Amino acid sequence: MENIDDLRFTPENITSLGPDEVFVFGSNLQGMHCGGAARTAVRRFGAIMGQGVGMQGQSYAIPTMQGGVDTIKPYVDQFIDLAREWDQTTFYVTRIGCGIAGFTDEEIAPLFAEALPLYNVRLPRSFYRILTSRAE
Repeated sequence: MENIDDLRFTPENITSLGPDEVFVFGSNLQGMHCGGAARTAVRRFGAIMGQGVGMQGQSYAIPTMQGGVDTIKPYVDQFIDLAREWDQTTFYVTRIGCGIAGFTDEEIAPLFAEALPLYNVRLPRSFYRILTSRAE
């Protein structure tokens, strides 16, 4: 049986989504979704090859391969603005930037600080732990 607290976090392995749910993944600006969560987004959730940013099908791309963490922040901020607007949609944020792009959870999690109070954004458990430990 699933722990009720687990419902607050992005599941480790997402294989299906409900009609008002979106898979948020790390991409590159060219939209070459060939590996990791990006490949899952293409195969299962309507991500479009050649589109590196924003909504596509039941997925949302945040570019993570173009430079340092400072280059990712504006894209995360755009996502958070959309999540605030689309408050009837649940967004499952994967560990963007922490796979092929090579960043650590400690580097990426702070970019999502403003998403923490949003009831419709599910963050990876690792991001949540980092963000809540900073608040103490």
